[in-house]
Amino acid sequence: MFIQTENTPNPQTIKFIPGLKVMEHGAAEFKNMDDAKSSPLAHRIFEIKGVDAVFFGADFVSVTKNDSFEWGQLKAPILSAVMQHFSMGEPLFNDDAAMQNNNNDDLLDDISKQIKELIDTRVRPAVAQDGGDIVFEKFDKGIVYLKMHGACSGCPSSTVTLKNGVENMLRHYVPEVLEVRQTLE
Repeated sequence: MFIQTENTPNPQTIKFIPGLKVMEHGAAEFKNMDDAKSSPLAHRIFEIKGVDAVFFGADFVSVTKNDSFEWGQLKAPILSAVMQHFSMGEPLFNDDAAMQNNNNDDLLDDISKQIKELIDTRVRPAVAQDGGDIVFEKFDKGIVYLKMHGACSGCPSSTVTLKNGVENMLRHYVPEVLEVRQTLE
């Protein structure tokens, strides 16, 4: 098995590409060891000192490191953990439960559905190429609230992406959109 790595716009995050499907549907983010208990792979990666976050996309695993560590110290152990997991054919989650994307689109108003569709079809694929994800949270009084995951969370260029890219595109297609904001936990 050969695992490719790609740098992302976030210097703290590297994208690991095992060459096979990681998530069947949606995405999953783990911000600490407690979050990672539901996933053998995420847990294995968090056992490596210096790992701050793990994100699973459709065909990649993004890992965010702590500022105190260099990629030279972390890359090989992470590659080993990812390779071991996929080589052994272990499940991604302990209970095979689908992670995230539990949004019920039926509850959204027409404008929110239009915004969500634009995000899902035009923004998320591009953001996934950079090792992250962007998810529609809500639309309220002209403001679109989006949540950044993976490499996008904490990325220095995420504000520019939101304002110059996503906000301009949404305002073009949906005149009711006045502003885009990132939601923080």
